[in-house]
Amino acid sequence: MKKLTFILALLLSVSAIHAQELNCTVTINSDKIEGTNKTTFEALQQAISDYINNNRWTNMTFSEKEKIECSMMIIVNSVSDDHLYLCEMQLQAKRPVFNTSYSTPLLNFRDKDFHFTYQDFDRIEYQQNVFTTNLTAMLAYYVYLILGHDCDSFQRLGGSPYFQACEDIVNTCQSASMSNEELKGWKAFDSNRNRYALINNLMDEAFKKYREYYYEYHRLGLDNMAANVANSRALIAKGLPVLRETNRARPATYVVNVFLDAKSDELTNIFEKGTDKEKKDVYEILMDIDPTRGNLYERITK
Repeated sequence: MKKLTFILALLLSVSAIHAQELNCTVTINSDKIEGTNKTTFEALQQAISDYINNNRWTNMTFSEKEKIECSMMIIVNSVSDDHLYLCEMQLQAKRPVFNTSYSTPLLNFRDKDFHFTYQDFDRIEYQQNVFTTNLTAMLAYYVYLILGHDCDSFQRLGGSPYFQACEDIVNTCQSASMSNEELKGWKAFDSNRNRYALINNLMDEAFKKYREYYYEYHRLGLDNMAANVANSRALIAKGLPVLRETNRARPATYVVNVFLDAKSDELTNIFEKGTDKEKKDVYEILMDIDPTRGNLYERITK
């Protein structure tokens, strides 16, 4: 327990002294807001970008080429007189595949309750285990979510300390004093598709097999594609039933939806060139757990 506490202290210490971990493109779309000084949104966009990219989020050393490529699109739906921003946020992250020019998507995540209070010149500053603002908390949560997925893709359960940091943020926000709009996404029973639900899945021992498959998919499957496509494709297909087992054990499991939001196109492209058995098996699994994308998965069987 002491060791874990020490690790988390290192993870959550934010310092701009050393090379940072993320290369995040931040965009704020304020097209829906009329008659507002756009410099406010430009300043906010720069402040968020600086916060994500210039802070150090781990105790690891990243070279420039090792930085995690990601993007954050914030769509502002409304701004109230008391400076409450009601927004949606689209988060994407990817990492390179070994010995190829291809980058595989790690996350393609949409948060429809990205709500926060912000005034010009407010400082965006994160403090460990201390609630400052909902904006800083949400940004830190998503930074650690990206780091957790990236590390899980390289090392079996390697993202656990970062997912633990996400869970700590969730716990802090649940007891923070803020508006009902800002509390959306953090509450346990408001939705089974929010920030709480996602990290609850990732930290649940019942989802350990899913996270192990996430590692196998990337490190043992994709990263070996350049050496042997058939073997790598077979390995990915062999582990895919884990998604169905996870979904059947807990229907509408959010983490499975999040995985397929990122991987549906990639899986389709991989198995379009698979064996007849692979095509049949993979198509049946994907249609069982993700029928809404049936038109996409039809390409596998053609």
